[in-house]
Amino acid sequence: MKPMLDAFWRAAVYCMHPRVIALSFLPLILMVALSFGLGFFFWESAVASVTAWLEASEFVQSALGWLERVGMGALRAAFGPLLVLVLAIPAIVVLCLLLVALLMTPAMVDLVGKRRFPAMERKQGGSLIVSVFWSLGSTLLALFALVVSMPLWLLPPLVLILPPLIWGWLTYRVFAFDALAVHASAPERKALIREHRGTLLLMGILSGYLGAAPSLIWASGAMLIALAPLLIPVAIWIYTLVFAFASLWFAHFALAALERLRAASAVEVLDALPRDGLERIEPLPDAPDSPPFLPPPTSSGS
Repeated sequence: MKPMLDAFWRAAVYCMHPRVIALSFLPLILMVALSFGLGFFFWESAVASVTAWLEASEFVQSALGWLERVGMGALRAAFGPLLVLVLAIPAIVVLCLLLVALLMTPAMVDLVGKRRFPAMERKQGGSLIVSVFWSLGSTLLALFALVVSMPLWLLPPLVLILPPLIWGWLTYRVFAFDALAVHASAPERKALIREHRGTLLLMGILSGYLGAAPSLIWASGAMLIALAPLLIPVAIWIYTLVFAFASLWFAHFALAALERLRAASAVEVLDALPRDGLERIEPLPDAPDSPPFLPPPTSSGS
């Protein structure tokens, strides 16, 4: 627990580094441009399709009728846009995570390595191609789990549990790999992830709950539709900062664990060195006492 908390506070401090703040704007710009571009071309048709589906559902119409009877009929008009945003949240969260992993994590791991572990050897155990395929494979599994679990989101307790758990698992899979890709060898990376799997998964879940917080802003953007163009970029930037913090958290924890692993391995190597050769070396016997040095006698001349 202590290494995890130590890495947490270090990551929080590093988030205020000018380089990290500057890097966070690149995923933000790309995500905002993508969101508004898709919204410009597909928003009205998506809302119309969802509204038509809601009107065809007797269960939804009965629920909306109950809202009108209790004086909340204004929610009917916002229900379609709200549902579109709710369906878009998983894709936006996953894209933010992948953009942070691709555009920010290598630079931030390099920053942590140079500032905190400058003498650590970089064994390049994971290439960029392997990292990309690892992230894409994990993302597909997470998206599948999100789609399958969506019907359960209608239950109030589960909507607060399932999405953060899935996002946390994806965060753990992506950032734990990327944090060790450059500095650790493949066997070291596998050993560390296997040894600290529980802690890394807990870090990912906590990051997932942090990433779920901006969903409140999305809901506000649906209720106050006029403010959506302002609230959506704010929510995306919060997503970006949360995942940047998570990446730094994993980097500090993983590199510190790698340093301890190598130190322990070095001690084991020294302990395994044969000592019988040293034990067979006998000290030189003490030299016998010799008479003091006397100068040679001199002959007396005649």
